Amino acid sequence: ENIGKMAATMRNVDEIRDRVILCEFDVKNVHTTDYPGNYPGYDDTWSLQKFKKNFRIDLVQMDETSLEFDMVGIDAAIANAFRRILLAEVPTMAVEKVFIYNNTSIIQDEILAHRLGLIPIKADPRLFEYRNAGDEEGTEIDTIQLQLKIKCTRNLRATKDSADPRELYLNHMVYSKDMKWVPIGNQADVFADIDIGPVHGDILLAQLRPGQELDIVMHCVKGIGQDHAKFSPVATASYRLLPEITLMETVEGEKAERLKRCFSPGVIEVENHGGKVVAKVVNSRLDTCSREVLRHEDLKNAVKLARVRDHFIFSVESTGILAPDVLVTEAIKVLMTKCRRFLSELDSTEME
Repeated sequence: ENIGKMAATMRNVDEIRDRVILCEFDVKNVHTTDYPGNYPGYDDTWSLQKFKKNFRIDLVQMDETSLEFDMVGIDAAIANAFRRILLAEVPTMAVEKVFIYNNTSIIQDEILAHRLGLIPIKADPRLFEYRNAGDEEGTEIDTIQLQLKIKCTRNLRATKDSADPRELYLNHMVYSKDMKWVPIGNQADVFADIDIGPVHGDILLAQLRPGQELDIVMHCVKGIGQDHAKFSPVATASYRLLPEITLMETVEGEKAERLKRCFSPGVIEVENHGGKVVAKVVNSRLDTCSREVLRHEDLKNAVKLARVRDHFIFSVESTGILAPDVLVTEAIKVLMTKCRRFLSELDSTEME
């Protein structure tokens, strides 16, 4: 009897340690509790060997701009550090200074400058240095120069009774593709095989009418998202915990169909067992954890909703400046640099 009780207690403790439980009105076991000495009978001292054995990264899906991967066997604090570094501390190039020589459009100078700043610039930030604080003039190692020079005119070939601006005017829509790269110093040779400019050419910047023109020179510098959101290399970087759905009893018939509808498509399927329709969990990963099932009185005790505490599903969506897998490796490098700085600070304070 005692052995049975102990086994049940251990199971309960394992659940507290490894699973976040979703209840009807609250979420249980939210906090990390596996600190050394917190649970009798568990050795929670941190060891590199144990971490190496348990930690893994699984690539799920990747294309030019987005990446989904699983990070398993790591603490939420570290996973969150990666997320925050991706958002705010991986550097990129963006328009910082806008020299407006002429702007007769109806968009005010500062609004236009702000719009230009937010356009992702296709240039590898690893090939550039940060600009020094007091430098007004940029150099070839820290600045990219872009020019936007465009004038709207009437289209003399337009039909007489046309009312369509696309036919009546030329250059009346100013797009990001009109921003042309002007090499500084030796940049034309260094970046000969790289096409520097906006990532997307179809971003609308302004609309003009005949006689209106823009004459602008822009300086792009290297920066991080902490300083301004325009430097953030990602559109989104987020993670969620892997859902885990367990059926506590057999669910049949109409209830099974209803249970299936409570979850995202593909999570629960119904199978035919000897004439009976029975519900079965197929892929709990697809669930959004809406907890819809807990609204049904006759179903809420039939399922147990949980999330695996140390299994993070990351999704990283790049703005297109760098590939998403490069962004993740850069984020890891940033974290490593921080750790090194911290250790050297500790050494230097010990010396004092």
